[in-house]
Amino acid sequence: MHTDAAALLARRTGAVGDHDPATLLAEKRRQGLTVSVVLPARDEADTVGTIVTTLRRAWQEEVPLVDEVVVVDSDSVDDTAAVAAAAGARVVAVDAVLPHLGRLPGGGKGEALWKSLAVTSGDLLVFMDADLVDVDPGYVPGLLGPLLTDPTVGYVKGVYDRPLATTEGLVPTGGGRVTELLARPLLNALWPELAGVIQPLGGEYAGRRHLLEQVPFVSGYGVEFGLLVDLTRLAGVQTLAQVDLGTRRHTHQGDAALGRMAGQILQTALARLPGGAPVPATRLLQFVRTDSTVDVVGWDVGVHERPPMAHVRRVPAEADR
Repeated sequence: MHTDAAALLARRTGAVGDHDPATLLAEKRRQGLTVSVVLPARDEADTVGTIVTTLRRAWQEEVPLVDEVVVVDSDSVDDTAAVAAAAGARVVAVDAVLPHLGRLPGGGKGEALWKSLAVTSGDLLVFMDADLVDVDPGYVPGLLGPLLTDPTVGYVKGVYDRPLATTEGLVPTGGGRVTELLARPLLNALWPELAGVIQPLGGEYAGRRHLLEQVPFVSGYGVEFGLLVDLTRLAGVQTLAQVDLGTRRHTHQGDAALGRMAGQILQTALARLPGGAPVPATRLLQFVRTDSTVDVVGWDVGVHERPPMAHVRRVPAEADR
């Protein structure tokens, strides 16, 4: 095992209960830091309200560890924005942020996360997916703990079991198929110093703004892989920590959708090889059987990048004027 991977597992991997929230609040105030929680969301009306309510009650009303909860809405056609706002979040439409820069093709989650940097104020940012089921409020202090207690830590990844819903019921583990089939083999082969990262694609993580604003954000589902490689390249593997958050339940996608996700992650990884590997094709062919024939469906899985936010002149979003 690479020495950096071994050090991450042995010395920089903690648990959700390692830090007392009251102690973290005292540290936050002593250091004069502010915290933003960001949820990128698209058509998550069924879950986003409960998440926002849970987090606000625990970390704004009971222990004021969080200064703002922001939902960045990416073209939801359901009631995501209204539900999130009713629960007390500040809701920002993705197209209202830096409108003069337009929108990246296939921007998706990466675009929402990048634009969140322009409409939040926290020195520390916690990112959480908006499709979590039975969200544990302990995720927030768990992810903030290393940042507030160790000045050398710059980026914290969440670790968790991911139960998988099957036709036979709920299997305790089995979620994270793209992680096991693609992301982990890529890291072990090409970035062995990151082989100790247990959930490289997980959507729950936290970081320091001054670092997040110095790296590009990849469009779509490549964003987590890109951030992991770019932030450790920028600041060093020794600034990475991870925290065991227990169990994470969320909605699952089918194999075809996961294949498209994997395509974007592969494109992201190739672009980060030394010198950037040439990508001869960004189109993924998938096959669907209809009656007695097999139809070919083509998908563009190419990814685009937003530049580091530190390089972008900030313009107030329409929602904040």
